[in-house]
Amino acid sequence: MQPALTRTLVSAAAIVGIAAGSLAGASAGFAASQPGATSAVSTQSVSALAVNNLGLNTAQAKNWQRFLRDSGYDPGTIDGQLGTNSWKAAQRAFNAWGYNAGTVDGIVGTNTIKALQRFLNDVGYSLTVDGQAGDKTKAAFRSFNS
Repeated sequence: MQPALTRTLVSAAAIVGIAAGSLAGASAGFAASQPGATSAVSTQSVSALAVNNLGLNTAQAKNWQRFLRDSGYDPGTIDGQLGTNSWKAAQRAFNAWGYNAGTVDGIVGTNTIKALQRFLNDVGYSLTVDGQAGDKTKAAFRSFNS
């Protein structure tokens, strides 16, 4: 293997290991984590960068982004990918509308799901407000955005 390719593969393996919370699985060339050592990357910071469409296809996600934009909350690019900017816009909207999404951080956590469930209930769906993005919540979200 060429040295540059080897470095790239080892670097990629290290990133995967760090994201998993340990250097132990990154590569044979890395030492294992010390017992009780903390993760270099938190799960929360990784999920903030992820797209979370909550079961929506691209067209439905674009509809949600347009709804947010048309309601005065900028989701960023209307691209059908519900990432950090889209969820920050939703959190700002939910908070302004009294649904208590909590911190505007773009992370789809329990408070954001509860706020979404409260919103969906107010527009005609009958969901249990439990903060879990289960099948019924996802189906109602899809239906609202269809």
